[in-house]
Amino acid sequence: MALLSTFIAVADRPGRTARAAAAYVRRHLVPGPPRPGGAVPHEAGTVVVPPRAASFVECRAAGLGPVTVAYERQGTGEPLVLLHGLGYHRQAWGAVGPLLAGSRDTIAMDLPGFGESPDLDPAVPRDLETAVAWLGAVFEELGVDRPHVVGHSLGGLIALRLGQAGLARSVTALAPAGFWTGAERRYAYAMLTAARQGVRLLPDEAMAWLARSPAGRAALTGTLYGRSLCPQETVVASLRALRDAAAFGSTLRAGREGVLFSGDIPDVPVTIAWGTWDRVLPPWQAYRVKAMIPDARLVPLPDCGHVPMNDAPELVARVILEATGLPEDAH
Repeated sequence: MALLSTFIAVADRPGRTARAAAAYVRRHLVPGPPRPGGAVPHEAGTVVVPPRAASFVECRAAGLGPVTVAYERQGTGEPLVLLHGLGYHRQAWGAVGPLLAGSRDTIAMDLPGFGESPDLDPAVPRDLETAVAWLGAVFEELGVDRPHVVGHSLGGLIALRLGQAGLARSVTALAPAGFWTGAERRYAYAMLTAARQGVRLLPDEAMAWLARSPAGRAALTGTLYGRSLCPQETVVASLRALRDAAAFGSTLRAGREGVLFSGDIPDVPVTIAWGTWDRVLPPWQAYRVKAMIPDARLVPLPDCGHVPMNDAPELVARVILEATGLPEDAH
């Protein structure tokens, strides 16, 4: 069983917690001190991948305090915004962004409290209506008018709400959150919370050591990914983003509030893509999206888990380019 799944299992047993799994890793899986090569020391451990340079934009939506967002921008063409999921950062699109940049002005953002974006001020509500408001202000500050918006999981839900608000010229949502039953939401929350708890308890040297081999990467990411083809640096950076996400808990709490999405998105092209091996948000949830948005195009992503950008970046890029109006024979 994948290591993060093991954390979930032991956390559910009386008298045992994810700490027991972390202790097991320290005793039995890590053979000795890590040798990270040219890694740069950091107060939270060892940075395996030096962070990419980010730009920052500060915006003020009507009635709200300032919101600061870190982002990367590359490419030319129609504007396209990339929004990551819960516990991730803009580098989740690292393998996809360059494939879009030849025909799109691509902007990958860190949502507040994730990656390099500072968390929201406590006075700023953490709800979807507020997120739409400050993202609209970010678009204006960046000089983009109704960009194409692509989102994954939490970012997919936000993208759909941006489409409803008339702030997106097209919406592509990869496994959007919010289309669950109560039991499915609790299951997804349990998996994500256990994954974060496991990463927080797993020593840095164990994480780096496990990520060196394909088997170790599969153990670390088997719950989230369909295949373990992404490199060591991507695995470690993603898990550390999950560990360090300041807004993780507050975002989960906000997601418990009532209905997160309802109604149609008229006059905006919508594409819903879902990994066929998604263990966090099962792919049948796509049909609930289709029931609300009848004109939405459903696209299965074969052999992909909950993070298809890591499993099949070329496929994801192709789906995005087609969804945003680029003919298939043009890419």
